[in-house]
Formats: sequence, C-alpha cells, structure tokens
Amino acid sequence: MTKQQDLQLFWFLPTHGEGRYLGTQKGGRSVTLPYLQQIAIAADSLGFHGVLIPTGKSCEDSWLIAAALVSVTKQLRFLVAVRPGLQPPSLAARMASTLDRLSDGRLLVNVVTGGDPTENKGDGIFLEHSERYEVTEEFLEVYKRLIRGEQQVNYQGKHIHVENAGLLFPPVQPFGPPLYFGGSSPAALTVAAKHIDAYLTWGEPVADVAEKIAAVQQLADERGNHLEFGIRLHVIVRETEQEAIDAANKLISHLDDETIAQAQSIFARMDSAGQARMQALHNGSKDNLFIAPNLWAGIGLVRGGAGTALVGSPEQVAERIREYQALGISKFIFSGYPHLEEAHRFAELVMPLLGEQKGVSLPRSGFNTGPFGETIANDLRPKQVSAS
Repeated sequence: MTKQQDLQLFWFLPTHGEGRYLGTQKGGRSVTLPYLQQIAIAADSLGFHGVLIPTGKSCEDSWLIAAALVSVTKQLRFLVAVRPGLQPPSLAARMASTLDRLSDGRLLVNVVTGGDPTENKGDGIFLEHSERYEVTEEFLEVYKRLIRGEQQVNYQGKHIHVENAGLLFPPVQPFGPPLYFGGSSPAALTVAAKHIDAYLTWGEPVADVAEKIAAVQQLADERGNHLEFGIRLHVIVRETEQEAIDAANKLISHLDDETIAQAQSIFARMDSAGQARMQALHNGSKDNLFIAPNLWAGIGLVRGGAGTALVGSPEQVAERIREYQALGISKFIFSGYPHLEEAHRFAELVMPLLGEQKGVSLPRSGFNTGPFGETIANDLRPKQVSAS
C-alpha cells in the first residue's frame, strides 16, 4: 500500500469553453480574461492548492493564460503543459524557469505527450505512439538536466540533439517545478516511473485505479523514484444525492445521439490508451452511466480526456475522495460546470468535511466573511448549522 499523503485540491480553468450544458451552445458563456480571472481568484481565495490549465488545439495557450493570471492571485499554483516534440527541451526549460520566477515559485509542469494523431499532424508531429514516448523520454533527459542547474548539457538521442545547452536564469524552486504526467500505456508508465514527480490518472472505479497505481509504483520502486499520485475528476455535488443526480442529468439534457456519435468517432481515431479506457466506461450510450458508487461517466460522452464525475451529496463525495486517498492519491484535480459557481459549491459543501486533514485549506475569513450568511433584520447573526 502506498503511503497516504496530505491532500492537495486543485480546480480547473475551462480555456476550451464553458457552459451549463454539454454538447450545445445553449447555456454557453464567453471564456474571457476577466472570466478566467474570476475563476482563478475564487480558487485562490477558497483555498485550492492550484489550477490545471488544459492544452491542445481546442484551448487557449496555457502558458499565456498562466502568465496573465499570476498577478491577480497570491498562493494559487498553475499546472501548465510542456509538449515534447512540439517544444524543444531547452525552450521549455527557459519558459518554465521564467514563469516560476514571475510567479515566485508557483509553477507546476504537466508533461503532455499528446494522443490525437490528427491534431499532432496539424502541429507537424508525424510520429507513432511508441515514437512519441521515445521523444518524451529524451525531452525529459535534457529538460531535467537544464532545469536542475547543469550549465552545459550535451545530448545525442534518436530524436533530440543539443550541444552546449544551458539555462542562464534558474527557477525559484530548487529542482525546478515538479513534473506531473498522465498516461495509461506501458510506454507511458515507464516514462512516469523514471522521470516524474506526480503521476495522474483519470477517474475510474477504485479497483481499476488501484491496479494502475500499483503497476506504476512497482516500476518507480525498481528505479528508486519517489512518486506521488493524483486523479482528475469532475464533480457534481448537491445537498442531497437526488439533487446531484438531477443536476448530472440536466448537464447532458441537450445531448442527442448524433452529437454523441460524432464525438465518439473523433475519440476513436486517437491512439491514447487512457482515452480508450474512458470510452469503455460508457460505450457511447446514455444508459447505465453510473459505473461505480457515485462515479458517473456521462461527461465522457462528448468530452475528451477526463470523462467521469463524482456525483452525490457532500458526505458521499467526501467518502469517495477518502477511498481514492487510501490508495495513495494525494492530488485531486476537480472541475464542474459552470466552473466559477461550482468552485464555490465544492468549497462550501465538501471542503469542510475534509478540513480536518492536513493539507486542505479552508477559505480565509475576516469580520464579515466566511460561512455566516446575511445578517438578519440588520441586527442578528444567523444560527450556526452543524455540517452534519
């Protein structure tokens, strides 16, 4: 059993689009800089450890978004993607070092190999699945030497060749920003075990996640690498389980069979093992979307990547979090639709139930802030209600 770590709760910045319903323009809202600032400030003030910024053709550039939000936040960390094969490792190291300094050590780096061959070709990457992981490993060999302070790096690999590479301006964090990484194929697990600080998985039933973690842990132990673990999930929490189920059904209420089929055909062209595992949870059907207690696969009908959500009452969601934590998972990256409102809802309903655990921050409060509600008749504080 992996040693249980302190919880770190993350939120998500929806730079690929946002709304109240999936698969439709109805209820959509503009993802502007002011709106992303609202989400980031909310996550910062509510006590989230950091935010994940997605990457890819469908997203605004994650590095520019993070740079734009550093100055409006205080403690919030930014999990930003480097793209082996799309960025040279020396350029990625300079970018990471700069943003780490600008944020005073609040950068986390997400290593993304990319699982959509069509999108990769649009970016000039014409490599098979196994070759992309060869590039990723070579990229990390060079990147890590640079970010950790080696002044003159020479490297000759199958895909990457550098001579006298160096990083003049070091990052704030002594060994560079921690490296996060997700992937389900054997090649991905090998890269994670050798090079990565935090291995991420998408939300699957507890037994499946336990099996994957055990495999990565064994590989890491063989290489002497200390790994932490994280999970990427959506969350739909309401005061009662039925309200949460109703909200989940409402989220996909405008999805028709044609839209689902179009999305599934796009996912089918991908060579990502993780995406295939997500698809297998629902098989493109609205039927039987609860695949485990409080684990709902409806989001994956039209959304690539993380496709499952924890759905239930605050107590149920907290209990599911503890089950994953018992496997050794310490980093939970959540999101909800719409992301601004759901950040507050999660913080208000679930975080107090986790607050007794070291590492979980609760919203900072002043004289007239915190969980008091509105003053009654200009004179009385509302009565306190037990969390239970």
